Amino acid sequence: MTVWQQIADTAGAVLVFIGAAICLLGVVGMLRLPDVLSRSHAATKPQTLGLLLVLAGVALRLRGGMDVATLALIGFFQLLTGPVAAHLVARSAYRTGQIERCELLFDDLDAQLTEIQDAGPAQEPGRRPEDGREGGGEPGQEPGPAPGPSRS
Repeated sequence: MTVWQQIADTAGAVLVFIGAAICLLGVVGMLRLPDVLSRSHAATKPQTLGLLLVLAGVALRLRGGMDVATLALIGFFQLLTGPVAAHLVARSAYRTGQIERCELLFDDLDAQLTEIQDAGPAQEPGRRPEDGREGGGEPGQEPGPAPGPSRS
């Protein structure tokens, strides 16, 4: 084992330890923070950074091409899915009223939801708003099968 391999192994162990410590801090934040948004933040940011540091440490230890490619894919999918999942959890918590809106500094979602509610219910495709029947023909005509070649 060369000196550079020992340095890479030591650096890998340090990165794994730091990544695990950051993940532990994220778990403590999830348990101690008061509301959904804070917990969502604590569940996403430290966990993603901690996992990336652990993956970098393991990559320094393994040093194989296929191993590093697999670890890179794990890191990519973690970066892709973690924040999106936290965003969806926070948005559903907002919509179900589990968030104190008076404590928010910015509330951009309120304006969007107000516009949607003011527009009224969406009209179903294929329905006429005046009588609720399926439409396409004349007002006095009953809907029937679509015109076309008959199959006999």
